[in-house]
Amino acid sequence: MVSFSELLKVQRDFFQSGKTKELSYRIEALLSLGNMIRKHEAELMAALKKDLNKSNFDTYITEIGIVLEEIRFTLKHIKDWIQPRKVKTAFTQMGSKSYIYSEPYGVALIISPWNYPLQLTLAPLVGAIAAGNCAVLKPSELTPETSRLIKELISKTFPPEYISVVQADAEITQSLLKEKFDYIFFTGSVTVGKVIMEAAAKHLTPVTLELGGKSPCIVHRDANLKLAAKRIAWGKFINAGQTCVAPDYLYVHREIKDEFIRMFIASIKDLYEEIVKNEEFTRIVSEKHFHRITGLLTSGEILHGGNYSLDTLTLEPTVLGGVNWDDPVMQEEIFGPILPVLEYDDEKTMIHQIIEHPKPLALYIFSESKDFQGTILDSISFGGGCINDTVMHLSSPYLPFGGVGESGIGAYHGRGSFDVFSHQKSILKQTTTFDLPFRYPNRKDALKQIKRFIK
Repeated sequence: MVSFSELLKVQRDFFQSGKTKELSYRIEALLSLGNMIRKHEAELMAALKKDLNKSNFDTYITEIGIVLEEIRFTLKHIKDWIQPRKVKTAFTQMGSKSYIYSEPYGVALIISPWNYPLQLTLAPLVGAIAAGNCAVLKPSELTPETSRLIKELISKTFPPEYISVVQADAEITQSLLKEKFDYIFFTGSVTVGKVIMEAAAKHLTPVTLELGGKSPCIVHRDANLKLAAKRIAWGKFINAGQTCVAPDYLYVHREIKDEFIRMFIASIKDLYEEIVKNEEFTRIVSEKHFHRITGLLTSGEILHGGNYSLDTLTLEPTVLGGVNWDDPVMQEEIFGPILPVLEYDDEKTMIHQIIEHPKPLALYIFSESKDFQGTILDSISFGGGCINDTVMHLSSPYLPFGGVGESGIGAYHGRGSFDVFSHQKSILKQTTTFDLPFRYPNRKDALKQIKRFIK
């Protein structure tokens, strides 16, 4: 068993060889990663079924498909991304040219969670590879089948000095974090994110933290209620609500609340009733999380759902009414198939109540009014989101995905994934055909000449 320090030395030596910086090597690695996923698609689906009871449909659209699209997009653009970017040069640097070089950090540590164990391990890896890094992956111990398969497939696809997988529990991960990595990319809870950041601070290691929080979903009185109901039900209850950007609570305008809730419950039945009945609904990952989530059912009143089974670790899609900010369900990110409903009639009060709490990872607005949309976007700080939809923003390679404040640090996806694993090195190339004399202190009128350019 190779120690963590030995593993890092081997990877750092390989990085120093310069091999990972070669464009052809990066492209070949990305192609190999994509081929690995396609070749073993059935096995990956079986592992996710065993770990989380995910259907093949959910696995493909939320795990496999997203990673393959990241690879496709990166392969299309990587030749342009790695080129030095020429930027403007200030007038005071006359005769020079300015460039930004993207260089890899070195050895990156990627720690991923259990809710999307394949996507959230391999999507960041795409960025690490594209930027020219070596990588150590630490998938979640709560999804053992998927983590085991990732380790097996990665070890068959890539040499360990380039990409390695470490299977570890929380205690062993603490030992891993004592090592000096060149970059750490973490996806998970706010609590663990603080531990990661503290460990990184001891080595001044830069980090990306993809965290979470209570993401609001606002349904205004002028919204297309039928479409809003369907899109919110899908975004909330996909993966049994175990999605970092799932709507965590609804804020519905009082004038349309009753009508909307009727449509919302109808949409839940239409989308999920048969899936729940056929025991194809995604399960809660562990008994610990199951007991935490079902304990939140004491908040308010159950308007729909509420049935659960400890034997199968499942809780059907549930809607809670009569909820206020003091209830337990509003004190933490739910991360499960429970959606509490609050109402508002005064926009300013609603906005104030949201911004009184930590900045959310996502926010969703359902409204036809550009003025209302603009007011929300200008008034509330959040990671990203959608207008008249949910969740879909994170699947676009053109939109950087990340949090703000307690919901995270840094962003990735598409070009953002390349940038987050790259140091931006600024270079000024100066001419030798002439030399500006007034930059030197021995010229008597130097200050006067400088002031002609800088005022």
